[in-house]
Amino acid sequence: MSAQLLLVDDEPGIREAVKDYLQESGFSVQVASNALEGWEWMQMNTPDLVISDVMMPQVDGYQFLKQLREDARFQALPVVFLTAKGMTGDRIQGYHAGVDAYLPKPFDPDELVAIVENLLARRAAKTASTGDDSETPDLAELANQIAQIKALLTQRNAISQSPAPFKIDLTPREQSVLNLVAEGLMNKEIARRLETSVRNVEKYVSRLFSKTGTNSRTELVRFALEHGLAK
Repeated sequence: MSAQLLLVDDEPGIREAVKDYLQESGFSVQVASNALEGWEWMQMNTPDLVISDVMMPQVDGYQFLKQLREDARFQALPVVFLTAKGMTGDRIQGYHAGVDAYLPKPFDPDELVAIVENLLARRAAKTASTGDDSETPDLAELANQIAQIKALLTQRNAISQSPAPFKIDLTPREQSVLNLVAEGLMNKEIARRLETSVRNVEKYVSRLFSKTGTNSRTELVRFALEHGLAK
């Protein structure tokens, strides 16, 4: 599966040209015309890397990056600045803000691809070295899913319901766990509410994934809301 990139740039010509080149290089690219639009998209999606312009109206790249770094979900997310501002002071400001790479315009698109590939490879190596095979969920990813679930719940009344496409039999305990997941609670909170262990909650959540054919808490809650499974 190709890496998902978010490209934020208010110049349509540059945005489309960079998007096309990155897609030709094998990446999946979501575009946003400004930081507000990019941030809104990220409330329901988590890219593998963000490429952002600096000089943008309303919210500039530095403010956007600060917003990302202050959110637990995106603290470790690789970010590349593309900008016409190429002075040393500007680059230093970018690095102090937490940017991973800074590429002044005009730039060679092959250099951008090399930077993206390098950052993604480093992130993958870091994930592997910290024990990706452990069953403990990544806290940033879990926080991201909880935020997405809460966003879903605000739209709950607007979600049209239909019967599930296949028969789903849930045990009373699985139903209880599903209801609490659909409230946006984390495993520790669910375990406390049900007076059981976090490990048991993880097992129930895994069973719910299997029974509903979903792969994440966000997908599970969306499925439950669409098919009237959450009480």
